[in-house]
Amino acid sequence: MPSGVWLYIEVDGPVVELTRRPRFEFLNPNSRKTTSLESLRAVVKEASKDSRVRGLLIILRGFSAGMATATAFRDILVKLRASGKEVVVHLPLGGGNKEFYVACAADRVLVGPQATLAPVGFVSSTRYVKNALDKLGVQADVLARGAYKSAGESLSRDSMSEPQKEQVGALLDELYGSLVTAIASGRKVEEARAKELIDGAPYRASRAVEAGLVDGACYEDGLPEALGRDGSPATLVGAWRYLDRRNLRLLPRVRRRPLVGVIRVHGPIVGEAPSLFAGRIASDERIIASIRSARMLRSVRAVVLHVDSPGGSALASDRMHHELEQLAREKPLVTCMANVAASGGYYVAAATHHIVAQPTTITGSIGVVAARIVTDPLFHKLGIVTETLQRGAHAGVMEPGKILDASEREALDREIGGFYDSFIDIVARGRNKTREEIEVVAQGRVWTGRDAHARGLVDELGGFDAAVAFACKRAGLDVASVDVAVVGSPWGHVPPLNPAPAPQAILRTGLRLFGLDETLLALARGAERVLAWSPIAARFWDE
Repeated sequence: MPSGVWLYIEVDGPVVELTRRPRFEFLNPNSRKTTSLESLRAVVKEASKDSRVRGLLIILRGFSAGMATATAFRDILVKLRASGKEVVVHLPLGGGNKEFYVACAADRVLVGPQATLAPVGFVSSTRYVKNALDKLGVQADVLARGAYKSAGESLSRDSMSEPQKEQVGALLDELYGSLVTAIASGRKVEEARAKELIDGAPYRASRAVEAGLVDGACYEDGLPEALGRDGSPATLVGAWRYLDRRNLRLLPRVRRRPLVGVIRVHGPIVGEAPSLFAGRIASDERIIASIRSARMLRSVRAVVLHVDSPGGSALASDRMHHELEQLAREKPLVTCMANVAASGGYYVAAATHHIVAQPTTITGSIGVVAARIVTDPLFHKLGIVTETLQRGAHAGVMEPGKILDASEREALDREIGGFYDSFIDIVARGRNKTREEIEVVAQGRVWTGRDAHARGLVDELGGFDAAVAFACKRAGLDVASVDVAVVGSPWGHVPPLNPAPAPQAILRTGLRLFGLDETLLALARGAERVLAWSPIAARFWDE
């Protein structure tokens, strides 16, 4: 490879922390559609010490991940620049908040000549359907613990509550502030000017160049000339091919290196999910099997729990938490929070020795909720008569559509209270704090990673590499001498998060159009009575 080459990576689709690469990926043209931050770090590690490499070009077509993942991506680019290498980001299709947030970490930003750049800021909208339900003769029965536990609020109220405005506003402040800071530092302007640039969006390419948001415009075939020197085009080499060649071994290792295992809790937490959500959920049975596998494998010396979940079933969360406590008694266990680790997602994290989160991670939401739709008034309006015979005072408490009497509501409320008390106790035990200290930061309140760190719910601000480093330190291992790999269940590989087939995606889009949370409907189909679930976090997890 000649001196002065540029490595390039094309990002177009999901960006994840860790993924399993197919053994024969050269036979699969889509095998690189998912970009792994682990692989990107490996490229940066090799390139930073290779004098032949001038810099790294990121061709960023689309970024399918949350702001915490975008922050981790930015941190990797900043690290490469600190080693003396150049970084250029090309946005051939333009981009929104996340794409430009990442791009601002580069030395130069280029855009497609006819593309639109839209770092417009952040918005959160919720449809409140109580008035529509009233007209239909349908009621929403919501029981919750925590003043900020807003799941079901859109069904039972006709406007946003003050606690909800407070916590959503705080989340938007953090995300907006992160974008402002990134633009100010990356484009070398004052924060006031960065805010003006956001308020002036969107920008066509020519206007973006004039405003100083980007350094130039070119098509992809013009990149060698744009990156060249002295009139000579630059030489571009695929980063993945470069990494494979750098890691090529003629002989296998004589001894296996110690392993830091990764257990992924990605998606809503459920006991058993309907087929509509297969591949998008964190099933307790599958994850428990992975936890037990990590305990049994002698090569796994420490474990990182990678959480990207808005919560779900309180029972499934508790089952996972119990198994993680057993694992933590035997091996170092560290949580790395990705974009979202809220409600049930925080519940499982509380079992670990150390919690790492990005400043833009959404976490907390320590609270529980139960919601049900009451359709009896609608049936009465339609002239439908329901005759019920029962034996036992609360025999009909779980009947769908039934109006609960005072005794039945008290019974359900008692169950909700018991789950909430257990949640508080589990977090207090895991964080080595008193119940009173956790009550202050609980109440269903959602926090950013930065705020959670300030309040003792998170131990360290950082990304996956920081979590691995702490796990190695606790296990007495040299981080440079370990391998990191996903731990699957003993019965097979952990299934990937496959995109839903078109009919399922259309159904979910239709549900969202009417302001309905399709995952809550899936949990209801599984007869989940009590949920450790955060609708705000769910919105950011599934963006």
